[in-house]
Amino acid sequence: MAGKVDLKAEYDNRARVPDHPAVMAMWRDRAEAARAAHPPVEIAYGPGVREVLDLFEAGPDAPVAVFIHGGYWQALDKDWFSGVAPAFLAHGISVAIPSYDLVPAVRIGDIVGQMRRAMEMICARNGRRPLVFGHSAGGHMAAAMLSEGRACAAMAISGVFDPEPLIETPLNTALRLDVLEARALNILRWPAPNGSTPGGTVLDCLVGGDESAEFLRQSRDMAEVWGAQGVETRFEALPGLNHFTVLDPLFDTDSAMVKRIVDLCRNNSFRPSP
Repeated sequence: MAGKVDLKAEYDNRARVPDHPAVMAMWRDRAEAARAAHPPVEIAYGPGVREVLDLFEAGPDAPVAVFIHGGYWQALDKDWFSGVAPAFLAHGISVAIPSYDLVPAVRIGDIVGQMRRAMEMICARNGRRPLVFGHSAGGHMAAAMLSEGRACAAMAISGVFDPEPLIETPLNTALRLDVLEARALNILRWPAPNGSTPGGTVLDCLVGGDESAEFLRQSRDMAEVWGAQGVETRFEALPGLNHFTVLDPLFDTDSAMVKRIVDLCRNNSFRPSP
């Protein structure tokens, strides 16, 4: 019989990637350079100090891609990830990057609600639903926005779609999840988008090929469960990339990941709002 999965090890990405500080320093350097070269417009989508987003505008009628950052709902903010914008601006795609409140000050469900308001504000401003892509916890929320019809398409990168395994890890000190709350937040249990919903029905689930078995399983399961319900899903494990370097393709104008997001924006974002 196989031994019990060591969930602490499976979900402790910083321990799995000892050089993560260098990768995160690169994120910060790229972000600062991006803001200097393309100063964003900061827009409040709610009354809270962290309920703000940066909008990097490619043009007045450009499609918009929204990037939701990760950090297990308890770390980081928009300023770390401005570096993803230049590759999309080069293709004529605007990029919005929201911050949000963090646990334990709020619950995960509160953060999902903040992303709803951010997406609604962007849709109202742009006149059409944006594409949403996110990393880790942001992948969870990207899929949630697609489920609710708030996005024209979604890409989840190393998503944590089912947070229940986190209950047995030290991460839950801040998350404060119990089984009922975790199951309510499990996106695999949420309604799969379909032709009767106002948003899109395309979900890409990408994950680093060098990530833990649990992260590979989470993305594979998400694609399979929604794919069986008629969603156009795609699962791909990207060779040689870990939970941090999996974002590297977003900094490359010519990467397959960037081109896929650009294509999804152009082909899906002109769906009119009801």
